[in-house]
Amino acid sequence: MSTTSLPKVRASELIGRGWLNTGGRTITLADLRGKIVILDFWTFCCINCLHVLDELRELEEEHRDVLVIVGVHSPKFEHEADPAALAAAVERYEVRHPVLDDPELVTWGAYTARAWPTLVVVDPEGYVVAQMAGEGHASAIAALVRELVAEHDAKGTLHRGDGPYVPPEPASGTLRFPAKAVPLPGGNLLVADAGHHSLAELAPDGETLVRRIGSGERGLVDGGPDEARFSEPNGLCLVPEDRREDIGYDVLVADTVNHALRGVRLATGEVYTLAGTGEQFMVGGPENVTSDDGGPAGPFDPAVAYPARSVRLSSPWDVVWSQALGSFVVAMAGHHTLWAFDPGAHRDAATVRLLAGTMNEGLEDGPGGTAWFAQPSGLAPVTGPDADGSLWLADAETSALRVVTPTGEQVEVRTVVGEGLFDFGHRDGAAGEALLQHPLGVAALPDGSAVVADTYNGALRRYDPAADEVTTLATGLAEPSDVVVQVAEGTIHLLVVESAAHRLTRVALPAGLAGEVLDAGAHRVARPATEIAAGRVRLDVPFAPAPGQKLDDRWGPSTSLHVSATPPELLLQGAGDGVDLARDLVVNPDVPDGVLHVTAKAASCDTVPVGRDGQPDPDVFPACHLAQQDWGVPVRVTDGGASQLQLPLRG
Repeated sequence: MSTTSLPKVRASELIGRGWLNTGGRTITLADLRGKIVILDFWTFCCINCLHVLDELRELEEEHRDVLVIVGVHSPKFEHEADPAALAAAVERYEVRHPVLDDPELVTWGAYTARAWPTLVVVDPEGYVVAQMAGEGHASAIAALVRELVAEHDAKGTLHRGDGPYVPPEPASGTLRFPAKAVPLPGGNLLVADAGHHSLAELAPDGETLVRRIGSGERGLVDGGPDEARFSEPNGLCLVPEDRREDIGYDVLVADTVNHALRGVRLATGEVYTLAGTGEQFMVGGPENVTSDDGGPAGPFDPAVAYPARSVRLSSPWDVVWSQALGSFVVAMAGHHTLWAFDPGAHRDAATVRLLAGTMNEGLEDGPGGTAWFAQPSGLAPVTGPDADGSLWLADAETSALRVVTPTGEQVEVRTVVGEGLFDFGHRDGAAGEALLQHPLGVAALPDGSAVVADTYNGALRRYDPAADEVTTLATGLAEPSDVVVQVAEGTIHLLVVESAAHRLTRVALPAGLAGEVLDAGAHRVARPATEIAAGRVRLDVPFAPAPGQKLDDRWGPSTSLHVSATPPELLLQGAGDGVDLARDLVVNPDVPDGVLHVTAKAASCDTVPVGRDGQPDPDVFPACHLAQQDWGVPVRVTDGGASQLQLPLRG
């Protein structure tokens, strides 16, 4: 990926509605001349985009005098186009660089971005030198930045000094972007205070702070309540009472950005790491399972239950106990799966296994081994007279409510509300026609119905399985992300985690649970369609290993490509799996439009082991790197359409 091998293409101007993190100043490319610039096209709903934010943090701090990252926020959901919602997201995820608000996708289109996330590297003279989609590019970008620093230092075109980032005023308050909550045995509430990287125990009023577990600094550290560190914790679940003494903790925590499960002993506030290595599971990567000596143990086997501390996880978002499975179920948002965490007889005996999902993103029902999910984010047991051990699941990116039913050690999955990755809205009525918008939480009501924290609609919605219909219980909430059902003296109250309002809010349910029937319209993800020709179309996914790396075929083919279409009839040939990153498709002339779904992966490894400073280090294992991306490309079949479609994975 030499900086001189690409044609000289001037970077396009940065145009949008406004800027964040610049102190109110508008930034132009001329202002950034002399700096290495990384444009990060993102949208705050997207877990892959959040992974990239985390991948870039260390690089950003290391090279802040020569490197400027610019987040170009190009929204997927309607709610994400709200400037107030974007400002909250920039604060929530601790984005420490300028962000361009691009709601009309103007700059997105100028750089021909086709996927979230997309990264574009611009050199100090204003030329585009690399473009890549998806996650897993941190090592490649670090190597490219080092090359560009050396090249432009020598040419005298590199300007050192402060960039345009202006930090916002720090926020204060007991809670900061709380994520989930769980009632404790004594009546208090434990809240995953994601923005403070800690857990907050509140009095029954939901406001008074009793104590805090975690220092408040981002990190992965075990220990007492003042020393322990979390990183954006989300899901919480009480351990069954009869298991707490043996396994030594009372609450299981989905510590999302640490890619870990943590245990908390309430009596002492002691925190333990139970599952995960602290590194992210990369789909298809050879290093997802760690051997006793710290090196890779071989490819991950989805049929195996592994020691819980030996396997990488990927953004666990929620956890729930399943009596039927005898284990906790984990919503693994980072790669669109459900996992089972068996706590074992004691902490060191815990295991994890893949329970459901293929790691492809989408909405497919059926047996767990073939089901598709999209950022599963909320779990709750089904209750009521017909409870059979099933679980409610809020599947965020498909704006869906789904049911997961244990069948022995496996599960079956079915969707009750939701249509897929590109359809969302606020529509009540018959479940088959109802629409949600990026729900993050779900809870069970005593009558067997479910209440959904419909996050991007700012609403609470109720699904009644007896009537198979959806109603609205409350609106006007600020990104509700979880619901706690409270029953006292025959009255049901909902304690709502209003994440963007930094508070817990009580909502009284209407008599008979009868909500309103609302229709605020349906929406589809609005991106310009790519015009392609009928007949033969060449799909090309360029990928080049980073400097100092080579393709890694130690565990099998180093690349893979999966292609499908909605509707399936769009493709007459070319759907399916293969190892080449190029393929001939045959497009049906009788299907006017649709979506091409493309998933690409490429594994590479260091030719020489290097340390964290990028220098050779014989004492470390050669690092493996996996680049991956899912594209959903809207296409329109026209007479003058293109006969070639290029989706750079890293070019």
